[in-house]
Amino acid sequence: MEIGYARVSTTKQDLERQIHALELMGIEASRIFVDKKSGTTINRPRLRAALGYAREGDVLVVHTLDRLGRTVRDTLNLIHNLAERGVGVKNLADPIKVDSSNPSDRMAQLSVVFLALFTQMERTYTAERAAYARLVATAKGRRVGRPVLADPDTIAYAVHLREQGETIAQIVAKTGVARTSLYRHMPPRPIEPLTASGVAPVAA
Repeated sequence: MEIGYARVSTTKQDLERQIHALELMGIEASRIFVDKKSGTTINRPRLRAALGYAREGDVLVVHTLDRLGRTVRDTLNLIHNLAERGVGVKNLADPIKVDSSNPSDRMAQLSVVFLALFTQMERTYTAERAAYARLVATAKGRRVGRPVLADPDTIAYAVHLREQGETIAQIVAKTGVARTSLYRHMPPRPIEPLTASGVAPVAA
């Protein structure tokens, strides 16, 4: 029996294309497990459910192989673990077709390695390009990252409250600024002296 798995990274993305492709393979909607989780997180409950549902002789079908793992190692480990249970993995839309349900097919096994490698390489290159773009933007004086959700006066007031001994919960209540935004935008507390004298001890 073939079991489908589809995943998108955010709740705003659409699963329809993946589900449609799986249904065209004859997989009923009741056997298509879906997650709306980033590939970088290990918390993918529907994937765990699909793996628990699969039995010897079944095949787990995905639109593309990167729906399964965060890294090359994760993907290969998953395919290997499923193979030990007699469960295969098949992809539909990648340039290199994979079908590990036939362990005697060496080309199929080689395709698994190549495709997982290419997927990881692309993810690495994308991260490097993004990091370089942030570096260039910072060098040109442009702000990068999430927008500030509180004006400078509010942040200054929050800092004042902190200096008066208010807790973060109290500051949130008085300013209306979310806890995460306070941590992001308030300057760090002054570094406490290393010793009571305020001078770092000198090694003997």
